[in-house]
Amino acid sequence: MPELPEVETTRRGIAPELAGATVSAVIIRNGRLRHPIPADLGEILSGQPLLAVERRAKYLLFRFATGSLLVHLGMSGSLRIVPAGHPPEKHDHLDIVFGGRALRLRDPRRFGLVLWQPGDGAHPLLAGLGIEPLGDSFDGAWLHRASRERRTPVKLFLMDAAHVVGIGNIYASESLFRAGIDPTTPVGELGPRRCARLAACVRETLQDALAAGGSTLRDFVGSNGAPGYFQQQYFVYGRDGEACRKCATPIRKRIMGQRATFYCPHCQH
Repeated sequence: MPELPEVETTRRGIAPELAGATVSAVIIRNGRLRHPIPADLGEILSGQPLLAVERRAKYLLFRFATGSLLVHLGMSGSLRIVPAGHPPEKHDHLDIVFGGRALRLRDPRRFGLVLWQPGDGAHPLLAGLGIEPLGDSFDGAWLHRASRERRTPVKLFLMDAAHVVGIGNIYASESLFRAGIDPTTPVGELGPRRCARLAACVRETLQDALAAGGSTLRDFVGSNGAPGYFQQQYFVYGRDGEACRKCATPIRKRIMGQRATFYCPHCQH
C-alpha cells in the first residue's frame, strides 16, 4: 500500500504541474472504487481552477473554490499526468482533464477513494487523525507525552493513525531499526532519550524515502510513472534470514497486529 512518502512524492509531482490550471472535463470510466466516484463530479469540477494540492496522512486533497476532492490511492492506485486523449489502459478509471493534460487514476484493485467534500469543512474520514510525523510538532517530547502509561508495543503505536499518521509497516520497521528499539517494547516504557531518538529516526527515515522517491510495492509509481527506490535501502523490511547490514546477525520476522515485523535481535533492544 502506498504510504506517506509515496503519497507525498505523488503530491510533489502533481502540484507544480497542475496548481492554477482549470478543469475542462472529467471522464469516469469505472466509478466502482471502495466508494463510488460521484457521478456528477464532472458537473462539480468543470470550469473550476485547482487552487492547491495538499496531503493529510495518506490522503491527497485537491482544493477548489467550492470544496475539496479527497483521493486515497488504496493498495495499488497511482496518479499520473498524461496527454489529454492518451489511450487509457484496462485499470485507468478516471481522468480529470486540464486542457491538453489529464490527471489519470489507475487502480487495479479498486480499493482507492475519490470523494467530494463541499465547502471548507474537513471530510469525516480526516476526523480523529493524529499528528503528522514530518510536522514541527512531532518530536521526542510529544512522543514521550503521548505514550505515557501505554502498554501498546511501540511498533503498533507508530502505525496507529489515531496517534501518528502515515507510518505504515515498512517505515515503522525501518525507523525502529535505526533507533535501535525492539518493536515489541511497550511504548510507555520508552524514556525521554529513546523517544527523542525514535522521533528523529522516524523523520530521518521518511525524509530518506522521499529523497529516493518512495518504495516500489505492487504497482506504486510516482506521478511521472517512475518507480521509487527506497526499497534498495531497507535495513530490515523483507530481509528475514539475511545478514543485518550493521552486525551480520540474521534478520528475524514475527507477526504483530497481523502484520509482518522485521528486526535485528542484536541491534534492537
